[in-house]
Amino acid sequence: MIYISPVLGVLISFLFVVIVKPKKNESFKLLLAFSGAFLLALTIFEMLPEVYRTIDSKSIGVFIMFGILFQIFLEFFSKGAEHGHVHLSKESKTFPWLLFVSLCIHSLLEGLPIGANNTIIYGILIHKIPIAIILSIFLLGSNIRPKKAALFMVLFSLMTPLGTYLANTIEIFYTYGIYLNALVIGVFLHISTVILFESSEGHKFNLRKLLVIIFGIIIAYLL
Repeated sequence: MIYISPVLGVLISFLFVVIVKPKKNESFKLLLAFSGAFLLALTIFEMLPEVYRTIDSKSIGVFIMFGILFQIFLEFFSKGAEHGHVHLSKESKTFPWLLFVSLCIHSLLEGLPIGANNTIIYGILIHKIPIAIILSIFLLGSNIRPKKAALFMVLFSLMTPLGTYLANTIEIFYTYGIYLNALVIGVFLHISTVILFESSEGHKFNLRKLLVIIFGIIIAYLL
């Protein structure tokens, strides 16, 4: 499950876009808000207590902050695709290598803590689905050839299982696993809070989004 579900989540989302041809609308914003709240709550409920069991808590804090900064750095190249925004030109026929590499690094990092905490797979999966849908809508609506768009999504889907595999099989990942998990916490904190901030764009009260966010937190707590 921990290896297959992230791949299926991305590929089924891509096929959904190919077949249904949806447009970005309010429903996707609600799904993003739910995914942001769910991922944030799982990070706080599950991952933070685990990494802070170590004695060297200040070093853990440093790695969490580094994770936040590293994700900000990645977004200079991905243009915010990790939280549902793709700001690249749809007219370009050039394969978006910077977007691809930055998203793959982000996705690989997501897979690192799964072996130590299987519950986080649900947060990553629910985070991936709306992002994969939005990314697929962009790629298929651009001048990039459909085969290249499909290859993009296939390779992107494999990165999270690759991260999990590396964490479970390579000794250095196991040895420094607690610090790598702290770094990933920083990535998750940044991504999820940006999603929640953007879902409240304009700072207008939206009861549906508030209920969706509360629902995401409750579900994460009950897992």
